Formats: sequence, C-alpha cells, structure tokens
Amino acid sequence: MPEPSEAERALGYTFRDRALLHVCFTHASVAGEESNERLEFLGDAVLELYVTEKLYRDSGAREGELTELRKRFVSREALSAAEARLGLVRFLRYAGGEDALRGKTASNLYEAAVGAIYLDGGYAAACDFMRRTLSECATGNFKTALQEYVQACEHAMPVYDTRAEKDGFVCEVTAMGERAVGRGTSKKQAEQAAAGTLYGRLTQ
Repeated sequence: MPEPSEAERALGYTFRDRALLHVCFTHASVAGEESNERLEFLGDAVLELYVTEKLYRDSGAREGELTELRKRFVSREALSAAEARLGLVRFLRYAGGEDALRGKTASNLYEAAVGAIYLDGGYAAACDFMRRTLSECATGNFKTALQEYVQACEHAMPVYDTRAEKDGFVCEVTAMGERAVGRGTSKKQAEQAAAGTLYGRLTQ
C-alpha cells in the first residue's frame, strides 16, 4: 500500500487514528488481518442515513418516490463511480491476484471509507466526505445519463478515450466543451467514473 498520506489526499480527509485507515484498505482476501468488511457494514448504514436525510430535506416527494430517489445515490453503480473518481482501489491491500477485485469491491470500498471516516471524525465528517464525492446516478448508469443529457442539450454524443494503465484503465470523456477523467480496474468502470464526473459537472 502507498503511503497513508497519499490515501488521505485521495479521500480529502486526514485521520487521527491511522489504524482505521489501514483497516479501511485491507481486503478480506488478506489472511490474518482485520478486513474492511465491518467498516463497510457501518458505512452502508451511515450512507443510507445521509442520503435519506438529504432527500427528506431537499425533496417534497412521497415515501415511495423517496425510496426510488435514494436508489440513485446508493446503487452499486453510483458507489462504484464515486470510488473510481477518487481512485481508492489503488490503495487496497489484497491477496489472490486481480480476481479478488471483481464484483462489489469498488462499491464496498467506498462504504468502508464512509465507515472509517465516521468512526474517526464523526457524522459531520462522514457527511462532508459524501457531499464532496457522491453523485446521483439517475438511471443506474452514468454513461446513459450523460448521453441522454448531452443529446437533449445539443443533439451530440459524448466522446470517450479509454486506455490501459499498469494498475487498470483511465478514461477521458468530452462533451459540451467540457472533459473529465475517470479511473477503474476495468474499462467499463473507468468509463462510468469519467461519465459520472462529467455528468455531475454539467448538471450542477
């Protein structure tokens, strides 16, 4: 794992308890050490409370509508895109090769980061982290959301340039005179991350 300070810079948060940071970036595949699974469990609850409260305050929607709106923030795609924009997977300690990073690794890691920040700095610190890093994914797919938005605005298509790097993929997407970069352990994840960043920027 790189220096803890590098992970803190990626998170935008400085830990008082570096042990929590270490656990946050320890995958369950690492034998003999506490993994981030418990932090993930905690972070999931904190995340749901934050999003639920945000929607309650910001939206006049009914209960059923609020439930659907919440899915746009807490979906696997939305959390994976948030993780990829931060590039957290590169700090993850794991065993067994890249096969260990498949499935819900990215979204779980984001939840673990929320849990770690919550334990270290409290609810306000966790909320600040989520406010800075989490974006709504209107369709469960940022590429689709971006495409629909760009087509509605100027009848054009986003342009993606994706290439392999040593530890994964990096993608640059351009649309409406703006561009954004995303990274991920797969081409799809990198493109979703880039699309999520640009979509959030264009719709702010």
